[in-house]
Amino acid sequence: MAKLNIAPTKSNFLSLKRQLEFAEEGFELLDQKRQILIYELMSRLGRAREAERVMAATLASAHAALRAATLDVGSEALDRAALAVLADAPLEIEDQNLAGIRIPKATAQTKPAGARFGIGGTSANADTAMKRFTEVLAQLAELAELENSVLRLSRELRKTQRRCNALSKMFIPDFHETIHYITSSLEEREREDFVIHKMIRQRLETEREEGASHG
Repeated sequence: MAKLNIAPTKSNFLSLKRQLEFAEEGFELLDQKRQILIYELMSRLGRAREAERVMAATLASAHAALRAATLDVGSEALDRAALAVLADAPLEIEDQNLAGIRIPKATAQTKPAGARFGIGGTSANADTAMKRFTEVLAQLAELAELENSVLRLSRELRKTQRRCNALSKMFIPDFHETIHYITSSLEEREREDFVIHKMIRQRLETEREEGASHG
């Protein structure tokens, strides 16, 4: 703790008291925000791990089906069939507000996966592979959203934690220390004034008594 370089006056005392109240209210709000950020961050971390696991499983299934389709009809026939497939998955990104920060929400607009290839020249494994890779697009958008959210929440949490530390470990203790110093100084000044006034009264009384005795 360090005392602020400020004169020990009543006006400064009242000003510091107001600043202290404002700082303590600010700390409470920041601490609430910090708790929200921690909860949201941990929640999204768990969801991101689960999304990674699901996407990895879907990709493994997709690659397995693709290998099986290649064995069924050969890579050249599969390539020719794939050229005839029109697949489009627009990515929509919207902003959502959380604890004062903007977090993007990503959604891949995939069409329901059905039979995309013709009956002749391919196999059911090709349709399975197509279905699984289509599912991966939506899962990848979700994972990207979660990972981006984790990064932004982590950055905001660090900033909020630094502000909380500055208030709780520096500003608020300094205000308390300075207010204590000013209070002690004002009380000491009041005691000194009381003693001086008492001495003046006693001297005046003594002078009156001496004057009365001479009269």
